[in-house]
Amino acid sequence: MWLPLLVVLGLILLYRWYRQSQILSNLTNKYVFITGCDSGFGNLLAKQLDKRGMKVLAACLTEAGAEKLKTETSSILQTRILDITDSKSVSSAAEWASAIVGNEGLWGLVNNAGYGVGLGPNEWQTKEDFSRSLNVNLLGTIDLTVNLLHLVRKARGRIVYTSSALGRLAIIGGGYCPSKYGVEAFADSLRREMCAFGVKVAIIEPGAFRTPMTDWEIHQNNLLRLWKNLPAHIKESYGDDYYKQSILALKGLTQATSPRPYEVSDCMEHALTAVHPWTRYSPGLDSKLYFLPVSYFPTAISDYLFCRSAPKPAQSIS
Repeated sequence: MWLPLLVVLGLILLYRWYRQSQILSNLTNKYVFITGCDSGFGNLLAKQLDKRGMKVLAACLTEAGAEKLKTETSSILQTRILDITDSKSVSSAAEWASAIVGNEGLWGLVNNAGYGVGLGPNEWQTKEDFSRSLNVNLLGTIDLTVNLLHLVRKARGRIVYTSSALGRLAIIGGGYCPSKYGVEAFADSLRREMCAFGVKVAIIEPGAFRTPMTDWEIHQNNLLRLWKNLPAHIKESYGDDYYKQSILALKGLTQATSPRPYEVSDCMEHALTAVHPWTRYSPGLDSKLYFLPVSYFPTAISDYLFCRSAPKPAQSIS
């Protein structure tokens, strides 16, 4: 009884593996624009695609990051300083890319630049705290996409967005989760719009990986800043123990990271080079085995899972 089912399942998995293993030819003729190449996933991807012989246009936030990347890659790779929160910088970078790719168009646009600081209780934060994440992760990403979209359409290429497992489950306050939820929504709507143009859109939803963005001291200092700036009546409601529990919870979140960031850049590379890329990628065991399944749970169950281990305020009703 079970044997036929197992055979069918095995054949389906084999077909899926074969289909996803097919890689495009003539990759060396294709241009790819990547943001956030100073470090982390963008830096790794730029190096991987450069080794493939693809024409990488690497956008960095700093001169130091751009210079270091140049020394570690071939002469084909070109760098550009880009602040995606600055519309003038974005439009200038788009003109630069357009002049380089010409009639070939832009095969790949990888929206990887991100800001991950600001994790903490929502009531502790101001509009400016939320804006930092939203301006980089969402609004800047949208601005760059809109400015470069005509080049991607010309090549019938690919657009890749670095979202997060926290773009599926908002397990902590601050602007990071809303910004990643926004990326998911924008990418979904764009994928449907671009389907008729032959452009494919992929979303990467990593779990926790060891990158400069998960540096514990940065998050610790930010949470301390938020706590110190709170009015006395809010501090009283939460209590010192809540702050201490929050520090421990945030430490666990930022330090339980995978030392294999290449799993993320490999997914990005597949989305750019595969004949049949996935719509979504979930690199990291925590993303595959926890965040992804729990995101499909009924809200009451996911709320219970998160609330039972969350810090308890001094004026809690329980």
